Amino acid sequence: MIPERVKRVSETLKEVLSEIIQYELKDPRIGFVTITRVEMSADLRFARVWVSVLGSSGENQALLEALDGAKGFIKGEISKRIRLRYMPELNFLIDSNVENYVRIDKIIRKLREEEERDE
Repeated sequence: MIPERVKRVSETLKEVLSEIIQYELKDPRIGFVTITRVEMSADLRFARVWVSVLGSSGENQALLEALDGAKGFIKGEISKRIRLRYMPELNFLIDSNVENYVRIDKIIRKLREEEERDE
């Protein structure tokens, strides 16, 4: 079971990261990015941040490189907005679940269209 404090910090970090990435990073490799979830370690020193962007695997890799390159700036902005004893080490990961949802949605739509044509 995840402690309540870890859940609260994870949700707050998710909101703050979304704002920073959307409004303050100027890197052209970072397009429309969604933070899908943040998982914190029990001691709040490490954070795994799942990001989602519609694009090719090459674009995903460029996004991760841009976010990794901006970690110092991002951590500085987080420290201005959230009061934590230790600034968590950020690890950005691509959330492939969104791509799967989009692919499944396309398949379902195609099946519905075929079904309507057969009727």
